[in-house]
Amino acid sequence: MTNCVILAGGKSSRMGRDKTLLPFGDFATLAHFQANRLSKIFKNVYVSSKFDKFNPPLNLIKDENLEIFSPMLALSSILKNFNTSVFIIPADMPFVKLSTIDGLGKYSLDFDAVIPKDSSHRHSLCGFFSPKLALKADLLYKKNEHKIGLLLNDANVKELFFDDESEFFNINNPSDYERALSENF
Repeated sequence: MTNCVILAGGKSSRMGRDKTLLPFGDFATLAHFQANRLSKIFKNVYVSSKFDKFNPPLNLIKDENLEIFSPMLALSSILKNFNTSVFIIPADMPFVKLSTIDGLGKYSLDFDAVIPKDSSHRHSLCGFFSPKLALKADLLYKKNEHKIGLLLNDANVKELFFDDESEFFNINNPSDYERALSENF
């Protein structure tokens, strides 16, 4: 697989500080943890962010608008950089199995988006996205529509079901972070 982008440009309002900069495992930040892990299966790993905030530096794709926090803007900004399907994952979703990503990738050439779902959620910001969606994402963003579900409702999407909901755990607040750091997760 060729290209992966880690989403790291959100507000982190529930965390109270930038969660992508929190230490994780043996790594300086959660973003570095993800970049290292995903570089095992992707040739190119990038981080989507509003500005260069990582030390050591990571390969960045900057949002086109630095004032607005929007997943639709992030997708639009990312997809304009590629001519083949790209895997996109939030920095705060560190437990998605590499085998899950590989399973999603098997369908990436046949669909506009390939995303995982489990018994309780469709994980719309984790999956393979075609650059064909860049223009639609840009139009939705300009209409002030920021929910990725709106983009996916008008696309050729493959949803793959996974039993293990824990691999899609999001680190949203301090207690989630402590839970993710614990050995009992």
